[in-house]
Amino acid sequence: MSTLRDLAEEHTQLRPADIDHLHRIAGDWQMLSDLSFADLLLWVPVDREGTFVCVAQVRPTTAPTAYLDDQVGRILGGPEAAHLEVAHRQGRIWREGDPVWYGDVPARHEAIPVRLRATDGEAGEVIAVVGRDTNLSTARTPSQLELNYLTTADDLAQMVADGTFPPPRHPGETTSAPRVGDGLVRLDANGTVTYASPNAQSAYRRLGYASHLVGEDLAKLHRRLASDPLEGTDAGNAVLAALRGEAPPRREIDARGATMLTRALPLMPAGVPIGALVLVRDITEVRRRDRALITKDATIREIHHRVKNNLQTVAALLRLQARRVSMPEARVALEESVRRVASIALVHETLSMSSDEVVEFDGIVDRVASAATEVAATEVPVGMRRQGSFGVLPAEIATSLVMVLNELLLNAVEHGFPPTAEGGMARPDGAAEPEVVVSAHRLRKQLQVSVADNGRGLPEQFDAERGGNLGLQIVRALITGELRGTIELRNGATGGTEAVLVVPLARTPADRP
Repeated sequence: MSTLRDLAEEHTQLRPADIDHLHRIAGDWQMLSDLSFADLLLWVPVDREGTFVCVAQVRPTTAPTAYLDDQVGRILGGPEAAHLEVAHRQGRIWREGDPVWYGDVPARHEAIPVRLRATDGEAGEVIAVVGRDTNLSTARTPSQLELNYLTTADDLAQMVADGTFPPPRHPGETTSAPRVGDGLVRLDANGTVTYASPNAQSAYRRLGYASHLVGEDLAKLHRRLASDPLEGTDAGNAVLAALRGEAPPRREIDARGATMLTRALPLMPAGVPIGALVLVRDITEVRRRDRALITKDATIREIHHRVKNNLQTVAALLRLQARRVSMPEARVALEESVRRVASIALVHETLSMSSDEVVEFDGIVDRVASAATEVAATEVPVGMRRQGSFGVLPAEIATSLVMVLNELLLNAVEHGFPPTAEGGMARPDGAAEPEVVVSAHRLRKQLQVSVADNGRGLPEQFDAERGGNLGLQIVRALITGELRGTIELRNGATGGTEAVLVVPLARTPADRP
């Protein structure tokens, strides 16, 4: 389905700033839809002949929808769009007309002009129209809650027409929560509560306020209820800011072990401040889970830190043992084990500094490659280079993959560039300097990696399936076992050796150990 921006750019001449404002409308209009008990359709003019295209739609959660079918992309013109044309040309809210029928559903049409406020604060031009269409099939005498909802909806609709709604979003606030159904409090111009929905009353009761909210000064009440005086002051000041016509950021109030999220919005139809709307939501259980997750994350990071320390201790012990061993073969084997343990420790070191069970793998590869050139048993200086990016990998893949790359890099350096008796490396005149290149790129749900050198290549009669030292045996076991991938060892097209790995990134439950 086409997005709001796609449809607006395809059918209209709206400016980027106009489209951004329409995005803000669509990001915050669930509130208006719920308060209106109506579907909202965002119509933008296609031409000067009274034709409009619907670029967004929202259905109410408080009432039945007027449209069973999605209206986005629908083009309307002629008599059907007459109400939209009046709102667009005259810049006023259109409420006239008889109910219309959509199949068996009677609906009432309204049209709200959408203005983009000018930079000097003056009302700008009308750039779109919000159609407010109410399903009348369940019409009945409205309750006090519904009357307050509808009154507030009319105030917000006028603010849409004035260009003062929605308010600018604060950094870090990506949603409009809390919602209307979570709890609604309406204030007059003095900050006194004139209406509180049952859910709002329940939320304040959890904070310890048992009396009815109507008649209370909400800013002072927030200051009294909050366990933290600073938190209470911030929540109270947010209410006062809304009464002044500002749109403060959301605030939380903690009291008696409960937590409530508040969002204060100014009510300024036609530019006249008449009070404020405060939406509240009980988020006690959400914050409790957040605290549990924070504790769990800290525990996991501490475990990774201790595992890293233990691995480093094991490496140190193996290193001490290697120094005491007189047999050269045993010393080499112990030193290789030190490097393998150290490569695993690198992953756990990265995980100990992350809040997720994922690692940025490029830095680990660079460190392993640098270590391979420093400790490899060769007197030939070999350059290391990485192409592409491994990106972020889950820990279960990173731990095995770092061991695989460690072994392949060491093999490339030690066996691809053997020294001559004079201490150098035999290579033709003009040949490139010794180099190992690690390449990585993602294709669909696979990670494709190659480790290529420009050395002497694989020996004749080399059996890629069974040949090789212990390091290659470890590589094959990890690739085909832990990583559920494939490996191919071959001579490069221009010389040298190339190891090509394909590792699936989407692990099924059956693949996990």
